Amino acid sequence: MKKELGTFVLLVILCIVVAVLNPRFLAGANLQNMARLIGAYGIFSIGLGMIIITGGIDLSVGSIFALLGVLLSMMLTEWGWAAALAVFAVIGIAMALGSLNGLLVTRLGLQPFIVTLCGLLFYRGLARFIAKDETKGFGSATGFEGLRDLATGSLFGIPTPFVLLVIISLVMWVVLHRSVYGRYLFAVGRNEEAARYSGINSRQIITGAYVIGGMTAGIAAIIFAFYTNSISPSSHGNFFELYGIAAAVLGGCSLRGGEGSIIGILIGTALLQVLQNLVNLLGVPSSLNFAVMGAVILLGVTGDQILQRRTAKSKLAVRAS
Repeated sequence: MKKELGTFVLLVILCIVVAVLNPRFLAGANLQNMARLIGAYGIFSIGLGMIIITGGIDLSVGSIFALLGVLLSMMLTEWGWAAALAVFAVIGIAMALGSLNGLLVTRLGLQPFIVTLCGLLFYRGLARFIAKDETKGFGSATGFEGLRDLATGSLFGIPTPFVLLVIISLVMWVVLHRSVYGRYLFAVGRNEEAARYSGINSRQIITGAYVIGGMTAGIAAIIFAFYTNSISPSSHGNFFELYGIAAAVLGGCSLRGGEGSIIGILIGTALLQVLQNLVNLLGVPSSLNFAVMGAVILLGVTGDQILQRRTAKSKLAVRAS
């Protein structure tokens, strides 16, 4: 909880600084747009956080967004699918891809980094092949206006992606912090071998985390596809996995596994979006966006390393006394 509290204090301080430097930060339109982005990024960051808690990683999220965005556009505008069917198909495909990643990691013993790096390349290439390297979109959304409004609209003035984030966060909080699966997930992340010897089906638990990651990526992919209304298979979703990883790490998820919380991931997501907003409002060149992201991830990992060492030293001191 110390990590989450420290990140939350940093978030509050950053919000105050941004508001002082540029009062437009508190404008209604800016807050709404930021809430929309926090909702969209937060949804798939939760799934990535669940994977990181197992000690794994998923680098294929951005490419999955491109593939699913292309398929969603083609389903709705070219193949004439009903909106509900297209949504279920996209989320189902995302969960299937997550399951595939999990099975490759658990059944074949491949490293998550290698599996999802290959996925990053394969899914991007598949998206470009399916779309014939053409940009896809939704035009005027004729016939599926309701789905477009759900993905991009607002509910009582609150952007629907943010509302979805709140709902998904509540469900995932129960799953992670109040269920047997959540306890097993932390146990596997801390020590998979010990968890397996204690009777936990570690393969099933890890695969389940990748399926959850796929599901949240599928939901976020639909939101981002309608948000941009233009899906270029070669660039759509580029580096989005870095945003999710950074949000999870900043929120207290250890890359070693076994640590993390839903609240922490939400705080980390909000912190990143406030940082992005700061860059935009202060007129910092957009070319520095990734430099800021890299610095944030480095600081998060460095802080986690320092905290781990201090915790280990304090435990040794207690045992020695």
